[in-house]
Amino acid sequence: MNSSLFLSQLLNGLQLGVLLFLLSSGLTLILGIMNFINLAHGSLYMVGAFVGAATYNASGSFLFSVVAAVGSAAVAGLIIEHLVARPLYRYDHLYQVLATFGLMMFFNELAIVIWGNRPYFVEVPLSIRGSVMIFGAPYPIYRLLIIGVGMVVAFGAWFLIQKTRLGMLTRAGATSAPMVSVLGVNIDLLKKVLFMLGAALSGLAGTLAGPILSVQSGMGDSVLILALVVIVVGGIGSIRGALVAAIVIAVVDTLGRAYLPHFLGLMLPPTAANTTGNAVASMLIYILMALVLTLRPHGIMVSTKR
Repeated sequence: MNSSLFLSQLLNGLQLGVLLFLLSSGLTLILGIMNFINLAHGSLYMVGAFVGAATYNASGSFLFSVVAAVGSAAVAGLIIEHLVARPLYRYDHLYQVLATFGLMMFFNELAIVIWGNRPYFVEVPLSIRGSVMIFGAPYPIYRLLIIGVGMVVAFGAWFLIQKTRLGMLTRAGATSAPMVSVLGVNIDLLKKVLFMLGAALSGLAGTLAGPILSVQSGMGDSVLILALVVIVVGGIGSIRGALVAAIVIAVVDTLGRAYLPHFLGLMLPPTAANTTGNAVASMLIYILMALVLTLRPHGIMVSTKR
């Protein structure tokens, strides 16, 4: 096994894990703390990618494109919370699923109307387009930047939830919203802030993914499935669990797709090894999820004690 190739694949898995964390951390806040199922969360990721790409192509400023994408996703999240989520908080999850699924279809069609049905490309900024040597293997600077941004956001999210007054109110509101409301806290405003924060994180993930993925309508749908797997494995409502699960799932998926066909090729004919290996590799994260749910039904970072 080539050690340089393995290191590159491992870093690719870490980079994918960071993007998944940015997406799933917002989703786990909305689902775990607000008890609202938002299937349109992947659409906010798509909004961030499109706005970031379009803004960068128009202005040439990557930093400005990030700010524009995060702000646009946050505003879209606020609108969704006010018009769709707020009237449905008191209803069954089935209503939330149906409403946000309709929103997901709406955003996909809106993206086609605005940007067309073809992939919308954006290049990596020239200043961070090179690569650096890590243990003798070259690795793109931009992907390292994504990893660094994800680590900073992970620490910031943990600090916000665990060490600030907003985090204290959030945790208290998740436990007993009526009691917190009686104490004078504006629960509606708190929910809006959390929804905007989750949407902003999703938009950040989208704009960072834009230069390394094709930006197109529906790009958030498949990523949403991975994000749901992450929050189930990590534990619904746990930021730390989302980080650990996102990295583990992304590394397992990346290494499985890269090396499983090769390992099966030692026992099977090449064609059969590639077909079987790719099929099994695509199921690895779901096998992992099933194993975690069997051993830790509430997630790897959430205690089962009540």
